[in-house]
Amino acid sequence: MSALPFLIGDRWVIGSGEPIRSINPADGSLNAEVSTAGAAEVDAAVNVAAKAQRERAWRVMRPHERARLLYRVAELITAGAEDLARRQMRENGKVIAECRAQVASAAAVFRYYAGLCETLGSEVTPSRGPYWSMTVYEPAGVVAAITPWNSPLTMEAQKLAPALAAGNAVVLKPSEVTPTVGLELGRLCLEAGFPPGIVNVLAGTGAETGMPLVRHCGVRMVAFTGGTSAGRAIALAAAERLVPVVLELGGKSPHIVFADANIERAIGSIIDGIFVSTGQSCVAGSRLFVEKPVFDKVLSRLVERTRGLKVGMPDSADSMIGPLATFPHRERVERHVAAARDDGGELIVGGTRPDAPELARGAFYQPTIVVGLSNRARACQEEIFGPILCVLPFENEADLIAQANDTVYGLACGIWTPDYQKAWRVARAIEAGTVWINTYKQLSISTPFGGFKESGIGREKGVGGMRLYQLAKSIYWGLGGPLPETAP
Repeated sequence: MSALPFLIGDRWVIGSGEPIRSINPADGSLNAEVSTAGAAEVDAAVNVAAKAQRERAWRVMRPHERARLLYRVAELITAGAEDLARRQMRENGKVIAECRAQVASAAAVFRYYAGLCETLGSEVTPSRGPYWSMTVYEPAGVVAAITPWNSPLTMEAQKLAPALAAGNAVVLKPSEVTPTVGLELGRLCLEAGFPPGIVNVLAGTGAETGMPLVRHCGVRMVAFTGGTSAGRAIALAAAERLVPVVLELGGKSPHIVFADANIERAIGSIIDGIFVSTGQSCVAGSRLFVEKPVFDKVLSRLVERTRGLKVGMPDSADSMIGPLATFPHRERVERHVAAARDDGGELIVGGTRPDAPELARGAFYQPTIVVGLSNRARACQEEIFGPILCVLPFENEADLIAQANDTVYGLACGIWTPDYQKAWRVARAIEAGTVWINTYKQLSISTPFGGFKESGIGREKGVGGMRLYQLAKSIYWGLGGPLPETAP
């Protein structure tokens, strides 16, 4: 099998790096071999991107014309929806229903930023002297966008669309686990009519491709979604060059059930919040805090519902949980479960690979519930990124807030109570970038998203998600003398 090329300008290139193998985690089969970019190809891609961003065809393109290209990408994504959904399914094992939903979300992201691109204006600022002052926004330049394997369709759209709407050129480096979705999005951007070099896609590992890209002197901004340790290394490299960086990193999100909550509604959201995507979500509600008077009732219903979840092949319509994204990642999840046992945890559901013969060749793992741990246990402090739920009791509001905030992360939180005053108090006290009240995992491209503490720096999505990729410039127009006095 010949290796798939990657995109630099309008050329599909075979790189100098060692090819990577895209493996289907549902059965261990080979999806494709993909050529990878070494230092020479990284340099070429950044130089091509910088040249394209400076050229008149892109530099003076009016916002409504850029918007037309973004709308066209959305149309092409929709037209190729099934192919894109199955690409992602084969590469990271998400069930097909979720992949289809993420295709629709990716198209919606491009439409949202197309609309914003042609309507978002500059500002006239209040004068304090004989001048007229205004603020305009310039593109940052070449943006390095580095994306994860858990949701490449949405993550890549959420970086490409606002960066392009803001007038930048982009060098996208998708995860080596899921390279072909990014390559296909690059092809669609070319087909939509973006000038060659405005969108480039480099396949490769973080060490061989990602870090040389971050360190390249032609890159003016870095946007990264992924693990906290990788984000810390990228932030350090960006700091050495004094370039802005936006980081969306890990989480260990508390999902909170008060005694007065609607238990049945809460149970459904708890299940979705941790087991959908096989737990491979940055906002997974991996720590469940239940007020003591209803702890046994919630746990009993949760165990019953979890045992009924169908683990199966991701292309099956009745599968609720697919495989983990890679076989090494499953081994990592299993080590976390072993550590939970060592720390005194009791596994009351799951904790093993499924025994169904048809799943034996895949990276499957049963949805797992752990009780009996303290909040300081490793399983309650470290991001597992798998279908592992730690259930802990709490005494009262003060105890809950102390435990929920006792983590290095601060990405998301869910709260279940009909008492709006209590919900407000707790929502304001929790150190997290997103708080859901009587719901969970509702996300909107129009609403800012990001984390506190080691969950990241900056906010993506919304109006600010486009301004993120721009630099404010103040312009003063002298009026040649003092301002006229106002009439009495």
